Amino acid sequence: MASFTLTPETWTKVKIKFLRKYRDLAKENLAFVPGQEDQLVEQLMGLVKRNREYVEFTIKKALADPDGNRL
Repeated sequence: MASFTLTPETWTKVKIKFLRKYRDLAKENLAFVPGQEDQLVEQLMGLVKRNREYVEFTIKKALADPDGNRL
């Protein structure tokens, strides 16, 4: 179970940060359906080739300052 909750608005901001950090990702690869945070984490794990803890940490860090530029 994911340790965070996303809304479409917050995911839009987090997605921009992921696209900046991982330039080889495409927007189409980062589809999100509200309530399916676990599927998103699994998808990101495969795309960035990192473990669950890293992906969740990165998302939570982005959520801590959604309007900032840092990830």
